[in-house]
Amino acid sequence: MKIIIVGAGRVGTSVAENLVSEQNDITVIDLHADRLAYLQERLDLRTVLGDGSQPSILNAAGAHDADMLIACATQDTANLVTCKIARQIFNVPRRIARIRSADYPEMPELLGEEGFCVDSLISPERSVTTYLQSLIEFPEALQVVEFAEGRVSVLAVKVGQRSPLAGKPLAMLGQVFPEVNARVVDVLRGGRTLPLSDGGTILPGDEALIVGDTRHARRAVRQLHEAEKSVRRVMIAGGGNIGMRLARQLAQDNYSVRIIERDQARCEFLAAELPGNVLVLHGNGTDEALLARENIEDMDTWLALTSDDEDNIMSSLLAKRLGARKVIALINRHAYGELMQGSHIDIAVSPSQATMSELLRHVRRGDVVAAHRLRQGAAEALEAVAHGDRATSRVVGRRVSDIRLPRGAAIVTLVRGEEIIMAEPDTMIESDDHVIVFVPSRAQMARVEKLFQVSASFF
Repeated sequence: MKIIIVGAGRVGTSVAENLVSEQNDITVIDLHADRLAYLQERLDLRTVLGDGSQPSILNAAGAHDADMLIACATQDTANLVTCKIARQIFNVPRRIARIRSADYPEMPELLGEEGFCVDSLISPERSVTTYLQSLIEFPEALQVVEFAEGRVSVLAVKVGQRSPLAGKPLAMLGQVFPEVNARVVDVLRGGRTLPLSDGGTILPGDEALIVGDTRHARRAVRQLHEAEKSVRRVMIAGGGNIGMRLARQLAQDNYSVRIIERDQARCEFLAAELPGNVLVLHGNGTDEALLARENIEDMDTWLALTSDDEDNIMSSLLAKRLGARKVIALINRHAYGELMQGSHIDIAVSPSQATMSELLRHVRRGDVVAAHRLRQGAAEALEAVAHGDRATSRVVGRRVSDIRLPRGAAIVTLVRGEEIIMAEPDTMIESDDHVIVFVPSRAQMARVEKLFQVSASFF
């Protein structure tokens, strides 16, 4: 696809890095020459210096034949205006705006064809907050993503020493707990994938990827990890947009929440905005005396959510040493995240990966409803709708075993009306099925996308 990205800040840079790696034709517009020079040195893309909300700059970037525009400048207003110009002057087919304000999503009339002509909004803060909340709700999981409007969950979990499946064949998942409508689709050991077809066994310390009915997800996860105590006490370091959103949501769900913020004025703002059951503390998350005074050893979950990676890492290591049961750190740098995940920091969350999950369904070809990056972005799972019939589709009217998927990829679940079907080799795919596919490598995505594109005769 030919994609124009307006804004080369943290979000724009992350989007460019992810999309360039999939052989898209990318052009980035920004007002800062140093940001563009940094991108051009590292990535195979084109840059244009200027204001992306100016028609002349969009024209220079090739908007007249672009397939998609992603506006992720700092200001919401600039992104909205850019989308409107892209639609009305250059007729760009798809327009996505990064929006920080909570007001615009509640006013769809402002975003449609009569308004700012925005097809879809992305909000990194909202995406990360939702993801963090799911990690708190599933304390055993390393990653949680949802498909089929929340009815199917994909969870990554580390196998515990006392798990009933430790040392047993993967095929025994259903036998150990037959009421669970779930399946292990991938197992990592030492960072390498184990071939499930070889009849391998699960060992303590392995990282297993489970797909299943959300209603049964917690029981399935606990088969691979000894059951955790329920999470009720949460401490958050960082009172920015993400920290405030998460604290408000957790408070509404009756969690006990404490939030630490170093800026006095911001503390006063948080105290005024957040519910009364959220305790706002003025201080630094790396202050050992403060954490000890606030009984960090009693906290079920610690979350470091400041804008500084180093502070998040150091405060999380400190919280873990002082007795916090589970620590989660927001880490923007991909290399830092890979280094810290699974060490003394239980989970390293990448804002860019959460944002990419919102974008992927627009970039993927075929009728893709949702897509999520897994395993620090190496793998992906997507939900695609099967259309057509046996003559016009490569999947409809065929058994799962007859579909030519890339090596390691698997059709794992079908959602057919109200029914959730764990795919077997002889399961037949019907038109309008929502098909959830696990793809172990992003390099294989193009082949999977083609499977769900109907032939021209369908139209």
